[in-house]
Amino acid sequence: MKSSIGGFTLLEVLVALVVLSIGLLGLAGLQLTSVTNTRDAYYRSQALMLSYDIADRMRANWTQIGDYDGNTNTTPVSACRTTGGCVNASDMADDDLALWRQAVAALPGGEGIVCIDSTPNDGTSVSSAACSGGTGNQYVVKIWWNNDRDATNANERLTTVFVP
Repeated sequence: MKSSIGGFTLLEVLVALVVLSIGLLGLAGLQLTSVTNTRDAYYRSQALMLSYDIADRMRANWTQIGDYDGNTNTTPVSACRTTGGCVNASDMADDDLALWRQAVAALPGGEGIVCIDSTPNDGTSVSSAACSGGTGNQYVVKIWWNNDRDATNANERLTTVFVP
């Protein structure tokens, strides 16, 4: 006696493979999203650590705090790398900012500025930081880096406001 349902098992196996394939594709997508979010969190935590770093450097060089405002120095002061140390506190500010900018540049497309600003959540880059200046003592650290996962909003910005 011949069965009329001979091939049904093969069909069940094919359906199971399709379901398994869809599940594995979903798992791969979840893994990709997880890796992307982890990378974004890493960049944000690095930017936050760098903003705290320059704020601490400014507090340590209190006498020349004004030298940090809008300073775009990118060349470290070589005297600060010797046993004699920096010649004066102004050189220390220049050296701090140069070393800090080198560390910020480690972020993809990273750049940053320190300035006095009454409207901290604006500006798109160091060249257009939108620092309003003024006579206040509210300093702002603005750090930008490239977030390549969304072409329409490629630059991320972290802003830290502090009063030294």
